[in-house]
Order: sequence, then C-alpha cells, then structure tokens
Amino acid sequence: MKKILLLNLFFISFFITSCSSDSSLSAGKSVFIAFWNVENYFDTQDDPAIDDSEFLPESEKKWDKEKFDLKTANLAKVIASMNGGTGPDVLGFAEVENKGVLETLTASLKENYGQEYEIVHKDSPDGRGIDVALIYKKGLLDFVRSEAHRVELNDKYPTRDVMQVVLRAGGRDLNLFINHWPSRRGGQDESEKNRIAAAGTLRTAVDKLFEAGKVANVIIMGDFNDEPVNVSITQTLDAKAFNCADKNSVAENGVLYNLAYKKKSEGTGSYLYRSEWNMLDQIIVSGSLINGTTSVFPCDSFVVYKPEFILQKEGNYAGSSLPTFGGKRYFGGYSDHFAVYAVFNLK
Repeated sequence: MKKILLLNLFFISFFITSCSSDSSLSAGKSVFIAFWNVENYFDTQDDPAIDDSEFLPESEKKWDKEKFDLKTANLAKVIASMNGGTGPDVLGFAEVENKGVLETLTASLKENYGQEYEIVHKDSPDGRGIDVALIYKKGLLDFVRSEAHRVELNDKYPTRDVMQVVLRAGGRDLNLFINHWPSRRGGQDESEKNRIAAAGTLRTAVDKLFEAGKVANVIIMGDFNDEPVNVSITQTLDAKAFNCADKNSVAENGVLYNLAYKKKSEGTGSYLYRSEWNMLDQIIVSGSLINGTTSVFPCDSFVVYKPEFILQKEGNYAGSSLPTFGGKRYFGGYSDHFAVYAVFNLK
C-alpha cells in the first residue's frame, strides 16, 4: 500500500512539474516579435554560386575568422538583450549570407545566453547571396510551413524573395512575411518601380489569406528601403497609419496597419543616412492583431531598439548604431541599422 501511495505521489508530482514547465504561448501571454537588418553577415568561405568576393579573407575588407567571430558575438549580445534579457520570441533577419551563419549565431545564443532558437531560411536569387530569414524560440511556437514568394523585376539585379513563415502560437496561426526590398541604387525615382514590384508580390500573397472575408493574423516585417509615407507602402501594399492612442482609431480585419508610421511622424528612424533619420525598418500588421479577437496591441509597443552599448558616441553619426564597416573603414560594430520590435498580448 505504501509503494502504491508513493507511486501515485510520483505521478502527481511529474504531472504538475510537466504542466508548470510548459513554455508554449497561450491566452494571456505576450509575444515579442522583432526584425533586424544585420549588415552583411557573411561567412569567410568562397561560394562560387554568388558574388561574395567582398567578404573573404583575401578581399580588401580582409574578412577573416577573427572579424566573423566578433560580428557573431556582437549580434548575439544585442539579440540576447532584447525582451528584458530573455531574447525575442521571433526575429526576422535581412542580409544573412546563408543558413550556416545563422547556425553559428544560434549556437552562440544557446552557449552564451541559454537562449534556444529554430531557424527558417531559404537561399534567395540575390546576386550577392544576401537573404532574409527567421528564428523563433524553441518550444514556444510551433512551425507550420514556409514559402518563398519570388519578386520578378525588369532589372539586371535579382532581388530577395519575400519569405512567408506560418507559426502557431496559443492555437492561432501567425502569418509572418519577412522582406528586404530592392535598394535605392540609381536614385529613388529610378529604383522605385522595383520596390513597387516587391510590394505587389507581398500584397498578392496577403490577399490570398483574406479571401472571402477570412480573418488572418498577418505580421509583415522588413527593411523596405522605403519609408511609411512612400508609394510602395501606402498605395501598392495599402498599409494605413494607425495610432492606437487616438480614440477614433478602429482596426478592421483584412486591413493592414503600419505600426512604424507614428514613430516616423515623430522624427524617429532605424537608419541614419546623411544626417537624416530614415524609417526603413517597419512592422505592419492586420487589424486582427491590433484590437481584434486574437490579440491586443499595447499603445507604443512598436520600438526602435537602441541599447546604449551599440550607439556611436561622437561625430556626424552620433546616436546611430555602430556598424561593422563604414565604407571601407572597419569599426568592428554591430550593424548600420537598428532593430525594431512590437509586442502583442494574446487573448
């Protein structure tokens, strides 16, 4: 009888421990979603399939193992410091060369900070081999599927795919779209058509989720190389400004809202270019994630992440993020972009 009682107590204890250690997202919890252009995160190996000649040990930049290891450590330090020191739940990337560099980065996060992540990546057609990708906390969210949407350009320079990743959180599907739209090479007017093409590709993918009035939880993030007020964002993608502090603001399902718009209007940016702050890095969401049935977006929870330790302290770029390179000059920093993030409270 005593043995049976002890055995029952063991199973009760095991059940309680198992339930209390469940880290999956559920109603009443928040999800911390971030995006970061990490500025040319290349390995040191020559890949003949892409033009990575700028970032090799024998190149002018002398991109060797020492520089790569410092870049990895710097990126890991910033990522680990997010979300109150627990790391983001989901983090989208721009400018990673391949899955291998992400494996190195996530290994560093696990070894040095105890943060474990799964990787979603696919090689893109970009000539330099820089891709978008995503990592998410292991055991917290469930991977459902991913898809790469090809952006067709009438241009000699192919660009990055729009990556769609579906993750399940608290029994709800989150449709995440990670973007790195074509640059402004050749000037804003000349290159704008390429970003409009990328916006059209993204809009088509999003519209499929909203077919027949369906409710879909959409989170779009990226370096758009355009700002919240540009045509590609406001017209082609049709992302509307939203200020949840405005009592007259009502978010509708099936409509996209740009969470970065308010910060832009206040003069904040994620990238400093010729003494002017640009809000190139944005998070755009469907109405269901602002005040719908899925979650509530706390006012002002969209943030340009500027930890003190990455800031340049003097000169023309004081207050901006210390980059790895400034032109040909090596700084050994983090990235030329700040990360951005938003927090959503699940219902």
